[in-house]
Amino acid sequence: MADFKSHITGSTIVGIAYGYWGVAEQSMSIESGMLAGGLCAVSGMLPDLDSDSGIPLRETSMFVAAIAPMLMIDRFRDLGLSHESMALAAMIVYIGIRFVGVEFFKRFTVHRGMWHSIPAAASAGLIAYLVMPCPTESVRVYKSLAVVLGFIVHLTMDEIWSIDVAGGFRLKKSFGTALKFFGNSALANTMVWAMFGGLLYFSMGDHEVVDRIRDRTRLERTYLAQPEPRPWR
Repeated sequence: MADFKSHITGSTIVGIAYGYWGVAEQSMSIESGMLAGGLCAVSGMLPDLDSDSGIPLRETSMFVAAIAPMLMIDRFRDLGLSHESMALAAMIVYIGIRFVGVEFFKRFTVHRGMWHSIPAAASAGLIAYLVMPCPTESVRVYKSLAVVLGFIVHLTMDEIWSIDVAGGFRLKKSFGTALKFFGNSALANTMVWAMFGGLLYFSMGDHEVVDRIRDRTRLERTYLAQPEPRPWR
């Protein structure tokens, strides 16, 4: 099995290539390309949220808890939150991920369970899509796919490391437990696929919601910026 350092190295290399591709081939801005590359690198740690070891879970949760509020700045701005409200919301998100989310993974997941799967990778991308609305849909999808890519890199490395070539070609027992669509637990399968379905449903209509919020906010700001009429004498 690939260790923590190998996973972050692999996802970082792929993230650099993905960021370069976006800037060079898809006309993304340098900032968007760098952010997408960083998201891919960090997402290479996400599958280890179900790790039995404390180190991957602690390091991954700290990264995610610190980065998620920053990615939600545009969401907070669209909702018309003040700077103080943004800071409060960011703290709530951090605490929710760092403690509530971590406790959930400790209690209800097992290593190489359904969190190590294709639908889990897709769900991680949909979560990223929901938390970080962007000025254009293409940029939003580009950044969200970076999360999926980093997740998939981790799963792929787990499968590669499950092949023993030292003493002849041999597949370890862990082979096939990462890049999968279904696991051994019917309950875990149902939960992950239900999560994916719910996130997909909300994501399909979210861009329309964001557009309506932005239009309303724009009208409110235009109204507030108008000078007050002078009273008749």
